[in-house]
Amino acid sequence: MALPDSFLLKLKQNNPIDSIMSSYTRLIRRGHNYVCLCPFHSEKTPSCTVYTDSDSFYCFGCQAGGDVITFIMKIENLDYIEAVKLLAERGGIPMPDENLSSDYSRLKSRVLEINRATAVFFNNILIKNALGEKGRRYLKERRLSPGTVTKYGLGFAPDDWNLLGSHLLSLGFSEQELIEANVCRRGKNGGIYDQFRDRVMFPIIDLRGNVIAFGGRIIDGGGPKYLNTSDTPVFRKSRNLFSLNFAKKSGEQTLILAEGYMDVISINQAGFSNVVATLGTALTQEQARLMKQYADEVVIAYDSDAAGQSATHKAINLLSQTGITARIIKMHDAKDPDEYINKFGSLRFGQLISKSDGAIDFELNKCLSGIDTETETGKIEYIKRCMNVLAEIASPVERDVYISKIAGHTGVQKQVIVQQVNGIIKKRINSGEKQKWNDIRTFYGKTRSRPEALKNPREYKAETGIISYLSLNPEELEYIASKIKPDDFITDFNRKVYEKLIYGIKNSSEFNIMSLQSEFSADEMGKITGIVISGKEIVNNKDTIEDYISTLHLYKDKAFNPSGASDEDWLNHISKIKRNKIKG
Repeated sequence: MALPDSFLLKLKQNNPIDSIMSSYTRLIRRGHNYVCLCPFHSEKTPSCTVYTDSDSFYCFGCQAGGDVITFIMKIENLDYIEAVKLLAERGGIPMPDENLSSDYSRLKSRVLEINRATAVFFNNILIKNALGEKGRRYLKERRLSPGTVTKYGLGFAPDDWNLLGSHLLSLGFSEQELIEANVCRRGKNGGIYDQFRDRVMFPIIDLRGNVIAFGGRIIDGGGPKYLNTSDTPVFRKSRNLFSLNFAKKSGEQTLILAEGYMDVISINQAGFSNVVATLGTALTQEQARLMKQYADEVVIAYDSDAAGQSATHKAINLLSQTGITARIIKMHDAKDPDEYINKFGSLRFGQLISKSDGAIDFELNKCLSGIDTETETGKIEYIKRCMNVLAEIASPVERDVYISKIAGHTGVQKQVIVQQVNGIIKKRINSGEKQKWNDIRTFYGKTRSRPEALKNPREYKAETGIISYLSLNPEELEYIASKIKPDDFITDFNRKVYEKLIYGIKNSSEFNIMSLQSEFSADEMGKITGIVISGKEIVNNKDTIEDYISTLHLYKDKAFNPSGASDEDWLNHISKIKRNKIKG
């Protein structure tokens, strides 16, 4: 849905991209621009640049790019209109009085309505219906209070193949809508059946209070222990956290990260509302970035078994990459937080949190795994492992403290460890700088290595050069449009960009190429931003543009075979065309 350019201009003025992006990642001033670690992929050296002159961003590592609307679309997993609405609300700007609905937004709205009705249905079964007795008994055994059951809106899915589906169909929802919401599935006979059966149900609620998905725990019988909603138009499991709606309101600057729904609910019931969990998957980079918005420190309270410790190690790495300090709870005589609280109470659990070790202690303790430090070989291996951990510590003071600790434990001179660790750090820095430049070169390489660019490299370069030049010099529209038409473009994507660019410049004095979000996806806007940025790095003048135009015209010249021509033949042919034009 197209929005007035005047509205979009005001929206961006009220939401400067550096201000918005600084809420998600730390910006570092570089001249007139900023650089940062890209929030859309893991990296240790900043490859993302924020351009204050054009209110845009571009990552040379993963090719994400666009303006503030594109950024919000990607970081918050919103569609175009939702991102605009969020920024309009933030900037205090009323939305234009237009019909902004679309088939997709209507579907999202219907899925949210289905989820709400489903949550009410499951909760009523649990609280009021004889079919919920099994669920009530289970939650009582898990020592959940009625208040906690109400707070989390817990429910029970009865052991029936069609009860929920029939209920939702009676409310006016269609079978296809129920499938899109993933509360029902299509059977082999063409009918539908309930996705969740004979399970205690945990509604997953977003920060706006919407029920966006469900997790279901089986009590007995076959099937997976937990069954979770698949990705839907309103839910991405890798980008959401269970109970974040409560944790956000806790006022704490620290989050507790647990593994499962029951752990979270038990910890919350014990008085710690700043607890969250992933949704049936290992911690993702998107979830780590989400936590960074609300806390600078995370206490990891994963299970004490081997799988839990492995997950802890992975979580530490992801949190560290996001700039979050991690601490780890050590539980003895209990396999998980729920069991620990039920055994020892909330006071003891609070003491566990306050005494939790930092991530460095956790990693250094892991270095002892499978090693006998009483032997020379074992001691050397232990020190080697420790040095790799020590080299990851950014603070020189903190690093020195831990080096002294390892030196004391092993009897190795501190200066020897310092030299070795400094050597590892230097090597990693050099490798990081090399990677940074490799990322930048990769950007240009990927531009050339796209299938259409590989097949027609000259034409592809010409197309992107024309698009970039026109976007930076809109006053040249009449001249360029008279020379080259959209149909003269070889590649479909560039043709569409050029066509939309011409239309936008013709119809609005406030238009710029970043106003095309309503026409292109967030990923496509990254490609467009890359084209514009590459144009800034190359001197494009009218002579260059004439060459680009001649290149595209030449491609359509049936009397000339580009595939069989050398570079010299090509340049001579272009020169001939130019001379003929001048004579004409």
